[in-house]
Amino acid sequence: MSHPNKISIVVPFLNEKDNLPVLLERVTGVFAGREEDWELLLVDDGSTDGSAEWAVEQAKTNRHVRVVRLSRNFGHQLAITAGLDRSDGDAVVVMDADLQDPPETIGPMVDKWREGHEVVYAIRRSRAGETWMKKFLAAGFYRVFRRLAKVNVPMDAGDFRLVDRCVVDALREMRELHRFMRGLTCWVGYRQASVEYDRAARFAGETKYPVWKSARLAFDAITSFSASPLRWIAVLGVGICAVAALWVFYVMVQAMVNPGSMQKGWASTIAVMVFLGGVQLVSIGLLGQYVSRIFEEGKRRPLYLVRTDTKAEKAS
Repeated sequence: MSHPNKISIVVPFLNEKDNLPVLLERVTGVFAGREEDWELLLVDDGSTDGSAEWAVEQAKTNRHVRVVRLSRNFGHQLAITAGLDRSDGDAVVVMDADLQDPPETIGPMVDKWREGHEVVYAIRRSRAGETWMKKFLAAGFYRVFRRLAKVNVPMDAGDFRLVDRCVVDALREMRELHRFMRGLTCWVGYRQASVEYDRAARFAGETKYPVWKSARLAFDAITSFSASPLRWIAVLGVGICAVAALWVFYVMVQAMVNPGSMQKGWASTIAVMVFLGGVQLVSIGLLGQYVSRIFEEGKRRPLYLVRTDTKAEKAS
């Protein structure tokens, strides 16, 4: 592989005023003395704390800084998509603005890319500042997702990764609305490698991914990559029918052997009815989620809308 010309660092952010100055300083330090040109592409996902205005001011005086402001908050995965769509580097690094993923890891990732790998993801050796519950749920999710989706998503790897231009071009062809970028990056294939790092605690501010939001992302990931939950419903339905058939057979036998015993058991009957009603509602709700995705994809709305792009403003 020839020497890279430019590295784009895509950083989606939402209200990260205290973190962005430190992020810029550390990324600048990473490339000091290296031969690659670079750009820090900051994607504002609807910030309201002044962080977007700070970033735009930096872009006016620092040729390495570029800011893409979305028209509103579209969500983390779509903000990443916007950054990938607008990046022009030979390789693109995706990372968060909270400094949990250390910018100093970019150097080894670029070196790995120059060895010929087209996807280089960062593996967490340790995860500081996270509760045991979040670590437990994350580990469980990756195992379930790999089994259901048949996509070899590496354990303990987040969105922090480097992708070659050919991978970016492949991802640009995928315009699905409910996106799980970690899964899509692994799905496209290509030569993949990893580097390890220790994940730090958030530098400043509050997390944008509490447990409930992480659970929502996990649900979107599974339903976007696998139809297994629908098959589970079918298997559950067959199982309940089998149990019901056995119960009917038991009732018939009891009615013939001991007719008086059938006057009792109303509590158990109501419990069974409530259980079956709950199963039906859950099944309908899950099926509705898949149908709603078809409905939303059928609208073919743009994934995001851009308010401003400082590169376009400089060009004009």
